Amino acid sequence: EVQLVESGGGLVQPGGSLRLSCAASGLVFEDYAIGWFRQAPGKEREEVSCVSSSQGSIYTANSVKGRFTLSIDDAKRTVYLQMDSLKAEDTAVYSCAARSTPVWDRWGQGTQVTVSS
Repeated sequence: EVQLVESGGGLVQPGGSLRLSCAASGLVFEDYAIGWFRQAPGKEREEVSCVSSSQGSIYTANSVKGRFTLSIDDAKRTVYLQMDSLKAEDTAVYSCAARSTPVWDRWGQGTQVTVSS
């Protein structure tokens, strides 16, 4: 069974940093794409950044490019999202997801990120 567990969310001031972690189990990284998504109240879910190990490619949304960085630790089976220069508009529930087909069908429980002074 595929399991994704996020951690690292919290309250941070504008301009601050957080690092989110997504610990994965029950899957082979090479067979899946792993992505970070976020959803703010009243807004649609947004794909923030994702990685496909098999393709060796990383996608990052324009809204966070230059501020957020996705990385993988294969040994720990963990995907990280380093978030720097955080803004109030980055406030959302952040979730990681996995897919081996075109559909994102495996989801973690999400972690709240709040950027506020």
